[in-house]
Amino acid sequence: MSFSAPGLLLASLLYLSLLFGIAWATERGTLLRQWVRHPLTYTLSLGVYAGIWAVYGAIGFAAESGFGYLAYYLGISGAFLLAPVLLSPILRISRAYQLTSLADLFAYRYRSQWAGTLVTLCSAAAIMALLSMQIQAVSVSASLLAPDTSPKFISTLFCLIVVLFAVLFGARRHQSSSHHQGLVLAIAFDSLVKLGALLVLGGVILFGVFNGSAGLEHWLADTSRLESPMAMNVNDGTWRALLLMSFAATLVLPHMYHMTFSENPSPRALGKASWGLPLYLLLLSVPVPLIVWGGQALGVTGPPAFFSIGVAQALESPILTLLMYIAGLSAASGLMIVSTLALAGMVLNHVVLPLKTPKDQGDIYRWLQWVKRLLIAAILFMALLFHEVVGQRLDLSILGAISLAGTLQLLPGVLGVIYWPEGNRRGLIAGLVTGLAIWSLTLVLPFSYTFDLLSLIGMPVTSGYVNWHVVTFISLTANVAMFAVVSILSPATPEEASAAQACSMGALSRPQRRELFASSSADFIHHLAEPLGINVARREVHQALAQLKLPSSEFRPYQLRRLRDQIEANLSGLLGPSIARDMVKRHLGFKPMAHSGTGQDIRYVERALGDYQNQLTGLAGELDNLRRHYRQTLQNLPIPASSIGDDGEILMWNHAMETLTGISADEVVGAKLMALPEHWHALLDDFNSGSDLHRYKHRLDLRGKPHWLNLHKAALNGPDHPEGGSIILVEDQTETRLLEDELMHSERLASVGRLAAGVAHEIGNPVTGISSLAQNLKLETDNPEILDTANQIQQQTRRISTILQSLMNFSRTGNHAHATRYEPVSLHRCVEESINLLSLGENRKGIHYENACPTDLQILGDEQRLVQVFVNLLANARDASPEGGTIQVTGKRDSYSAIIEVVDEGTGIPSDQQDHVFEPFFTTKASNKGTGLGLSLVYSIVEEHYGNIQVESPVQTMSGKGTCMRLRLPAYEPDTDADSRLNERS
Repeated sequence: MSFSAPGLLLASLLYLSLLFGIAWATERGTLLRQWVRHPLTYTLSLGVYAGIWAVYGAIGFAAESGFGYLAYYLGISGAFLLAPVLLSPILRISRAYQLTSLADLFAYRYRSQWAGTLVTLCSAAAIMALLSMQIQAVSVSASLLAPDTSPKFISTLFCLIVVLFAVLFGARRHQSSSHHQGLVLAIAFDSLVKLGALLVLGGVILFGVFNGSAGLEHWLADTSRLESPMAMNVNDGTWRALLLMSFAATLVLPHMYHMTFSENPSPRALGKASWGLPLYLLLLSVPVPLIVWGGQALGVTGPPAFFSIGVAQALESPILTLLMYIAGLSAASGLMIVSTLALAGMVLNHVVLPLKTPKDQGDIYRWLQWVKRLLIAAILFMALLFHEVVGQRLDLSILGAISLAGTLQLLPGVLGVIYWPEGNRRGLIAGLVTGLAIWSLTLVLPFSYTFDLLSLIGMPVTSGYVNWHVVTFISLTANVAMFAVVSILSPATPEEASAAQACSMGALSRPQRRELFASSSADFIHHLAEPLGINVARREVHQALAQLKLPSSEFRPYQLRRLRDQIEANLSGLLGPSIARDMVKRHLGFKPMAHSGTGQDIRYVERALGDYQNQLTGLAGELDNLRRHYRQTLQNLPIPASSIGDDGEILMWNHAMETLTGISADEVVGAKLMALPEHWHALLDDFNSGSDLHRYKHRLDLRGKPHWLNLHKAALNGPDHPEGGSIILVEDQTETRLLEDELMHSERLASVGRLAAGVAHEIGNPVTGISSLAQNLKLETDNPEILDTANQIQQQTRRISTILQSLMNFSRTGNHAHATRYEPVSLHRCVEESINLLSLGENRKGIHYENACPTDLQILGDEQRLVQVFVNLLANARDASPEGGTIQVTGKRDSYSAIIEVVDEGTGIPSDQQDHVFEPFFTTKASNKGTGLGLSLVYSIVEEHYGNIQVESPVQTMSGKGTCMRLRLPAYEPDTDADSRLNERS
């Protein structure tokens, strides 16, 4: 049964168009995109590993070697089952440093561009055979279905379609942070097609050829029908070699590294794939024996590798035949697309860019995009050329063995990344060169028929050569030996040691806390503009800032170091780790160290340990819990505390410090002291750099209020803390100081009150006697002069009585002899009554009073005593005002307070007297005009009402005139203060 060439071509194009549609719809953000990050999609996309082996290779191998074909699946299944100790460390490193390929990983770990280039060349050479294997499978299967079709035409057309797909959806844009979502979903769909086709064919054979399991058992029991029963010798070297190569394939094959690590959506997805992929491969392997037995039972002729096509043709089922062809086309196209895409990125970063850095390009991204597209086309052209010259004459199994044996040479270097910190680039390169030389001389050249080396030593070379596993083990052994010996004999550089520590499992690097030449994110853009251009530099810096969730203008040293690392990681994904490292080192360098050593970046360690919170166990977990306990203790101390490095960088800023300063830890930790507001910078920097260990009752004005602080400093040094630095404790003594001042003031008022009461008592009796004598004198004489003198005596005694009454009032207020009951009082009414009382006096001077106090502004208090307050204030304002002046009384509510201001147009109060106006007996009036007790009485009454009074003079800054007396009293709130009216105060 055969198909026409146009029909087969149309079916192929329709299927590949379907893949195009899936990828296109996913990239456009349709409903398909929600499936991309699903762990099942990721697991199925890893099925690209099977490639053409699943549809053709495994069947041919099973026909020749029995159940040995399972080794191809068992090896990679074992690697994924060991994901926590094998794959997860590589994933962590790749995600942290944006390493998009195996060559990037080698270049970063071994700090060598040559290592990355050598890995790239090795992968390119080995992958040619694997790509040729896919091309051969498609062309042969097409020839079987359409004998009149030219294999070269099929091969060329197939490669062109793969180029188109890879260019459109693999090299659509070159950004380190982007995933090829459309490609991933298309590859996952490919895996479903392969699995579905094989299961359908296996089911048809089981029930259509053998009539169920009973018929199959009966057929297997008839051993005379089986010339070569499926069996496997466990001592078979081929099986062991295939098992080892498939185990290594997860790490060393370009397309597997790309799908496993670069396209990984999350570590959780890798955890699901650690059992999901083995399950998928198990399902792929189940139909293989059925297809082999079905081909033997039906007497299918032709290569056993294509039994899937032959069985379908023997069953005369066009749909089944076309389904198996599509399955093979799907498997081959998926592997070729991903392999070519991954290899093109490696060649770009480690062959092209080291030779030509795109610093003169206007748009680097576009330049990189087009170069990568050209590399994709060039790689597939080379694969097609290899296929036409060599590959088409070799079996599928031999092509697979050559490819896997070549990439196997990279396994020692990969394991050295995470398990052997002592390995260095000299050992790696020596081992790789040795292994690749043996691989080339014993496998590549003999099987390419260009140099018949084995025939010279008496071993004829045929396409069925079965001793390839021997030279595979020999080349790998020589590779490992050279890697180990050279690495041991040659010391690693400090850069290699640092990279090895960063890559080792469970290791935690502690970078030095050094200062960069660039002091801000704007400086980063300026410095990177030279190698990248201003537009690319700005884009890369802003992208790194967004990834770290930092503000667009950053200046903190710690955050700048993080920004530098993030930019290097992003450029590593864009240009390769070696070029990115050299570029960042040259243009974003550190300042020379002022002394032999510097502090280590504690914040970096804290962040890294935070990421490991749920992964540390045993003693490490207990130590981390202890660290968290002590850190939480410092953070929750009720005393403000901060830790300062020797270089002035703030390392710790606890919660109490945040409350005191109003500055959050996220704003200042990692910054220098000079980044603090001026008053805090001046205080802490001066104290930190000074020799004093303690400073007491330092006054600092914060938010318009004075604060008194005690500062204490302790040095952080000694053998357990060589980094140095200091810790500063700040005690806020403001409340204590205010309480002390209030207590002293209360005691002073009380003593003055007692003195006033005593003076009033002692003077009262003599004054009464003098007044009585003057009264008697007026009754005893008619002499006008004597009567005038008697009147003056009585007038002065009344003045003395007034002063004595004021003293008595002051003595009561000074001793807090409060009114018995507080009631809601309208301040507008109090002011109005005070104005009326003053208007009755003789000293009017034409003063105009303005009562602008709101009528609804109330407080809880004694109305008569409040009237006394306003009478005193208005009387003082009247006495100070010029003829015809205006006195204005205003009021407003500010949150929970009522603010009343009495403003006059007088001469004002000198600044050196403002602190004394509320003291008893202090007056600015003439000696016969005032007693100096009015404002002290006002102060006491206001204090009784839990308020305060302030003086501001002058009010008019230009003329230097005017005084404002500002009262602040608790405002009355009917809802909350209803019960307070009934409270008695004594």
